[in-house]
Amino acid sequence: MTNTQDQAAQTDAQDKVVIFDTTLRDGEQSPGATMTHAEKIEIAGLLDEMGVDIIEAGFPIASEGDFNAVSEIAERSVNSVICGLARAQTGDIDRCWEAVKHAAKPRIHTFIGTSPLHRAIPNLTQDEMAVRIDETVSHARNLCDNVQWSPMDATRTEFDYLCRVIEIAIKAGATTINIPDTVGYTAPRESAELIAKLIAEIPGAQDVIFATHCHNDLGMATANSLAAVEAGARQIECTINGLGERAGNTALEEVVMALRVRNDLMPFQTGIDTRKLMNISRRVATVSGFPVQFNKAIVGKNAFAHESGIHQDGMLKNAETFEIMRPEDVGLSGTSLPLGKHSGRAALRAKLEDLGFEVGDNQLRDVFVRFKELADRKKEVYDDDVVALMRASDDPEIERIKVKSLRVQCGTEGPQQADLVMEIDGVESSSTQTGDGPVDATFNAVKALFPHEARLQLYQVHAVTEGTDAQATVSVRMEEDGRIVTGESADTDTVVASAKAYVHALNRLVVRREKSGKDTPEINYKDHS
Repeated sequence: MTNTQDQAAQTDAQDKVVIFDTTLRDGEQSPGATMTHAEKIEIAGLLDEMGVDIIEAGFPIASEGDFNAVSEIAERSVNSVICGLARAQTGDIDRCWEAVKHAAKPRIHTFIGTSPLHRAIPNLTQDEMAVRIDETVSHARNLCDNVQWSPMDATRTEFDYLCRVIEIAIKAGATTINIPDTVGYTAPRESAELIAKLIAEIPGAQDVIFATHCHNDLGMATANSLAAVEAGARQIECTINGLGERAGNTALEEVVMALRVRNDLMPFQTGIDTRKLMNISRRVATVSGFPVQFNKAIVGKNAFAHESGIHQDGMLKNAETFEIMRPEDVGLSGTSLPLGKHSGRAALRAKLEDLGFEVGDNQLRDVFVRFKELADRKKEVYDDDVVALMRASDDPEIERIKVKSLRVQCGTEGPQQADLVMEIDGVESSSTQTGDGPVDATFNAVKALFPHEARLQLYQVHAVTEGTDAQATVSVRMEEDGRIVTGESADTDTVVASAKAYVHALNRLVVRREKSGKDTPEINYKDHS
């Protein structure tokens, strides 16, 4: 046999680790990470194409919007199992089943908090909670033959009681038992020991799949997940870019590439096409409004960058000197040639593919128009400029408010003034406002044309590239009645980018209002009533 055949045979013989992606459920719970219906459908399609085994598409009881998104994802799914989340209540479980039942491979994921702190919230004794677990898991299994059960805050639950309720869930029909480190408190050694003890001591444990769900509060989510796999877990719950509440979840790209690169130590396989990682990472960053930190492992801007002279010399002689992965393995090209105003559509498409973006013809036309506008203002358009263009792509679904024109007056002599024309629901209107600087004046003009009570929580400006003609990427975060939204835009004019980012956030706020109703909060998975 050849070396390639030997490697293929070895991989086929390895245990498979199931990749359970919860970007659309746990990831979207990040404050401000709201996705539109169309964005959720798009991300689910990318996850399916990439080879994700299970997509947790949402929490169907939370809102009509969540239910509709999960339902459509279920109907469109090709290869992935489509999972919905449900609390330990028959109404939740029924609603979840209604949403996922049209999937070729549906799953119901039901859960309840089992630690002393969480048992106190619904005021249930250990025995009362055990009865509820038996009833609700049995109910889910009567509807669906693929049922996952999670004891929320498992790592802070008394071990004897945790064993008891897991055994009950298995006997009631659960096929996957997920062990969540809900607050990110566990260390890798503890993660491995817990999984190993549960599998060894619980009757029937060998007949189900054990899963691990880790949060990154102490920066150990990836390590905890991999430790759990080495101890016997065969499903990792994760999100693209580690998106999630507080410090986030286990990052899909990290565990997948760790298992691939260090297969000598962790001889497990996944079904993920890693060449699609960069594309989906950038798309999730765009639709969620959460940019990827530059030094993020695997998908960060600097993940394959080398500035040190020693490093650069080594890289030129042998790439393996300072790189344990090839950029191509995660969907990046090694080239970085700038584009200019004479570059055509084919060159732009090639550049986008090199950067890990997969675009259709309609999206390419839109991006190409804005690329030409940018190229007319900049001598050279670099990779980071193209990425910024993609991140600022307009979404017609949430474009009720548009900036049509903006002129500002600023300098050492006041007043600083903004003359703004906006289109709101197809109708143009204008306003002139003053403020403490051109950005403040512009935001005042936006608020005059589109009154709202949202509070600006964050305003950030970053230069995309070097030079005085560099694009500025502006990010804003706003909050209204507990709803947090983010907006982002890029332009060579910082004030214009600021106006568009502010409006982008307002458009997302409108979506959030319509999704849950102006005065009706969405049901949160932490709600026990």
